Parts: sequence; C-alpha cells; structure tokens
Amino acid sequence: MHGADYNPDQWQHDPQVLEADIRMMKLAKCNVMAIGIFAWSALEPVEGTYTFEWLDRVLDTFAANGIYAWLATPSGARPAWMAEQYPEVLRVGANRVRNLFGARHNHCFTSPVYREKVAMMNSRLAERYAQHPAVVGWHISNEYGGECHCSYCQEAFRGWLQKKYGTLDALNMAWWTSFWSHTYTSWSQIESPAPHGENLVHGMNLDWKRFVTDQTVDFCRLEIAPLKAVNAQLPVTTNLMDAFEGLNYWKFADVLDVISWDAYPTWHDAKDQRNLAAWFALNHDLFRSLKGGQPFLLMESTPSLTNWQAVSKLKKPGMHLLSSLQAVAHGSDSVQYFQWRKSRGASEKLHGAVIDHVGHEHTRVFRDVAELGCALEKLSEVIGTSVPAETALIFDWENRWAVKNSQGPRNMGIKYEETVLSHYRAFWDSGIPVDVIDMDVDFSKYKLIVAPMLYLVRPGVGERIEQFVADGGTFVTTYWSGIVDENDLCFQGGFPGPLRKTLGIWSEEIDALYDHEKNRLIFTEGNGLDLEGEYESHELCELIHTEGAETLAVYGDDFYAGRPALTVNSFGHGKAYYIATRTDTELLKLLYKQVVEQAGVKAVLQMELPPEVTAQVRTNGEYDYVFLMNFAQQTQIVELDGDTYWDMLLQETWEAKGVQLEPYGVRVLRRSK
Repeated sequence: MHGADYNPDQWQHDPQVLEADIRMMKLAKCNVMAIGIFAWSALEPVEGTYTFEWLDRVLDTFAANGIYAWLATPSGARPAWMAEQYPEVLRVGANRVRNLFGARHNHCFTSPVYREKVAMMNSRLAERYAQHPAVVGWHISNEYGGECHCSYCQEAFRGWLQKKYGTLDALNMAWWTSFWSHTYTSWSQIESPAPHGENLVHGMNLDWKRFVTDQTVDFCRLEIAPLKAVNAQLPVTTNLMDAFEGLNYWKFADVLDVISWDAYPTWHDAKDQRNLAAWFALNHDLFRSLKGGQPFLLMESTPSLTNWQAVSKLKKPGMHLLSSLQAVAHGSDSVQYFQWRKSRGASEKLHGAVIDHVGHEHTRVFRDVAELGCALEKLSEVIGTSVPAETALIFDWENRWAVKNSQGPRNMGIKYEETVLSHYRAFWDSGIPVDVIDMDVDFSKYKLIVAPMLYLVRPGVGERIEQFVADGGTFVTTYWSGIVDENDLCFQGGFPGPLRKTLGIWSEEIDALYDHEKNRLIFTEGNGLDLEGEYESHELCELIHTEGAETLAVYGDDFYAGRPALTVNSFGHGKAYYIATRTDTELLKLLYKQVVEQAGVKAVLQMELPPEVTAQVRTNGEYDYVFLMNFAQQTQIVELDGDTYWDMLLQETWEAKGVQLEPYGVRVLRRSK
C-alpha cells in the first residue's frame, strides 16, 4: 500500500482539485488514501444534519480509478457545535480546569454524550460505506492520547479500582497508603493524580496510567462496534505513535485487526545518526511484535519534512527511499504519508506533503515519492512475509512507567529508553532481527531474551523466565531489575526478587554516579567470553554478591573495586547474564557477539557489517528478502556471504562479492532459504 492522508474537505470539494489529485496519484503509483480523519464538521455541519455527498464523490472516483481508502472515523477532533451545546465533552486537565474548544483529542473518553455522538456518526458511516468497493478498512480516530480528569472520569476510575481490588483494605495495602497517613476510608476520597493534590503514591500513579489505557481501549471498542456490526470482515486499525508513553499499546493488540503507526525519523541529524536510525528500527520491531509478528502498516510518514520538530530538516537525496524501505524491512506492508496535499492555512500549512503549494508534480519531493512507488511495485512479493526473530527485547510499558516514577538512584537521568536502545543497538549494528515485546509474551519461541532494567516484575514472570532458562534459553538483564512487584512495592528478601535464583546473584546496593564520575569494568582472566581488557562504567553501579553465578568482570575503582560487575549463571540447560553497571554500546556489542554465538542466534549475513550499515530480513519460507541499508553519508561496501542473490530493485543477480551502497543507499536482495 502506498498513499497518504487525503483531506478533500479542506478544498471545498473542488472537482478540479480531485481530478488533478487522481492524475498525480497514478503518476506516483499511490493506491491507498486515508480519508475523513478530521472531517466531522464536513460530515455533520449541524447536529443531526449529515452531508455525505462529497465523500460519495471522492470514494466513487477512487473506485473508478483503482484507488482505495482507509476510511476514518472522525472522533479525533469534535466540531464546534458539539462543544458549544455539550461542554461536558471537553477534556478536564489534571489541574481540574475544563479546556476551551479547540485542538485535537480535546474530549473526554468517558463522557456519555461524546460516546453517544461517536457511535451515531460511526453507525452512519458504516451503513453508507462498509460495502463500498473503494474502502479496504477503517482508520479508527487518529493518534489516541491524553487523559481527562472530569467528574465522569473520577467515577470511572473509582469503579475501575473497586473492580480490581474489591476492598479498600486491599487497595490501601497495594498502594502502601500507610505512608504519610494517606489511608483511604471511603472510595469517594480517591481522586486521580493532580499537581496540587496526590501524586507521590506510586501505586496510584501506576493504576491511573493503567486506567487511562483501559478507558481509551474501551472507547476504541465503542468506535469499532457499529462498524463491525455492518461488515465484520472489514479490518480496523488506528494509527499509533512513536513508542508513545501515555498508553500501553499492548492493550490495543487484541482490539485491532491490523497495527499501524506514524513514523517521522530524525536520523538525518549526523550528530546522533546511528542512535536515531536504530530508535526507529526498534519502533518498527515493536509495532510488528504487537500482533505476534504480523505485518504492520506505516500509516504516516513525511515525504519531505515536518513542521513540528525542533529542526525540521529536508530529506537528503536517497533518504526517502531508505526511510520508507526501513519500515518495509522490519515488517511494514505499506508506506503512507501525512499528507497528500499541503493545507493552505493553520498549524500544518508548512508540514511536508506529496503535493506542495505549487500544485503540480514537477518537484523533487514528488520525484522521490514516484521513485518509491516504482520500488514498492517491484517488492510486491514481500507482502505478508514475516521477520524470523530468534531474539526478543523486553520493552514493557508498565515497567517503563514504574522506572521513571521510582524516585530512585538517578532522578535526573534514569534513562530507561536510552538503556533499552543501547542494548537494541548491539543487535541492529550486527544485522540480527529482534522482536520487541512486553513481559507477558510467550518466551518459548526465542533463543535469547534481553530485559534491560526490568525494575517491575509482574506475577508469574520471574517463574516463566526461570523456566525459559532451564529449558535452554539465554537471558540477559541489568542493574535495577527485580526491584518491585506489579503494585510498585519493593520485593522483600533481597533483590533482584523473583529473578534472584535464575541469575544466581544478590544485589545489595546501587551507587549512582555523578555525570563527571566514571568507574571501570575489567574482565577477569579466563572468563569464557573471549573478552579482555577494561571498559568505562558510568551513571549506575550495582553492588552484587554471587550466589552460584560466575564472575566475568569486576569493578576497577571506588570502595567496590574488585566486586562483580558482570556475571553469568548456568541454570538448567541455559544461561542467565547480569550486567551490574551501565556501559557504552561498543562493549555491549562485543558482549552480545559472544552471547549470540553461544545461544545459536543467527545474523542476516555471516559477514561483519560496516559501521552505520544494517541488514534486516523478511521471509516466506522459500525465499529470504535481505534489506541492506546504509545510514551513513558516505559510500560503503557490504561483503556478501556465499549465497546467490537477486537484486529486486536493480533486477540483476549478485553472487558472493561486495555490494556498493551509496550514501543513504538501500538494496533488497532475494536469496533461497
């Protein structure tokens, strides 16, 4: 699928604009548009008066020209008449002040009126378009996010808590409200976190975030129900966002038929290019993993630049093809843009688009889009293929929330996301496919599981990790793991709590270093990893005792010099590694090179990749589709192994020889399994 957000309602439904757009869509080989995302005012300008005729014309024209649509529900932005007549639909902030009309997602997901109006609109859309030949699926709302603290939401939160805990005694114990004499004696005393009220009870903060996710998912279900009632076969998706912290996306996995997300890479910032490129790769892997490896959709990207980043750079030559095929390499079956045609006014008038304000196709950006359209046609056999990941990285939303709320050893710079990325980078640099999972996923299909800073461990997870290692798997975790349970209550009896037996260690203390302080990690003689020498250690140093684990490296400095800094525990048929201090990515890359060999994990290519080049693979069981991607600003050579490859873009055969990748170059090579 190749296309963009399309907003004909912004152009007064001008037939000449539509005619020109259809012509240029064909030139760019764009075949799927997302339409109606913010069109509520155009669909229902006055309460109860529906004006679908313009949408009829657009969809009929699409169908006549072989173009398809993800038809959106318009709940992402309510019309002014609704806010005026039903002010309760507007969101209330954590400060308990109701918003004025405006902005996006400025509505309460709990409001009975808003739920009623959304259900009515979606029913009308389904009745009219669920069988339309141009409609391939439903685009539910747009980038769900935010929270409301109105009286409806307070009551819903209390009901959610009563259902979860049953009694106030159970809630008080889970939240540890005896601290600071915060014990609740009535459900009515409980309110959501507030800047001028309660916000330091960590169990409450965690439950509020869970509630916000559950309430948003419930609203999404409400949106979907009238659509499925008319045509249950038409798939639904909603466009998720770049590892968005506010909602636990794993809760959406069973509600949506297809996962889609909006990616706006910033990896053309040469200062931190490798990390930025890897971060978007991690996100692609995350969204693919949400439905067990099912291909996802890239629902939004920019064909040129954004208008909301701190510095909105143009894409350099080659970047558009590379950034788009990066998504395909990691499991996307689409490349879609925001937006098709630039708006004339308001906040997104200077956001990138396929068609600029000049209004024709004779632009550099359009040529880049058309070039990609031709490339995607050549890659059609990749559609529906999977990514054969033997390694999983645990990046868990609830753990993330708890880590960042913990008031632990480094309140300014705990760096959970950066830590996860540094471990992911070691695999990305080496061309090793990775699933990015939460801690509730089935572990049995993996050979290696990495869980950086697994601070919060939900019930049963420690036991499942223990079984995974006992059965022959390899597990790697780090400092600040196994600290609290699902209620953010510290484990008693010694850290890392339910991971202690598997890891064969006891963590006694953790030292936080100032930014200017450093320590050293020194490998011991005969450590079994073929690693030697010393490496910088910084920010966090955990003081651990071995309880059956073997010490692979020790600290070099401070009062804990000589104490274990890296350990491995042989447990059952597998191994469990513990990295007790924060190190740089280069050491992690060396460490994981040894670990993956021991675990039997295979890279896409058996040859070492040049810096800033990665290799990813999709497979259909008969063929592998190898994506070679150069994120550097200089030409690089990739040495192929002994297989014969078919270059799908150049339509030629490559045997065991070097492949030249231009700056921001990409090759897609097919090989037999």
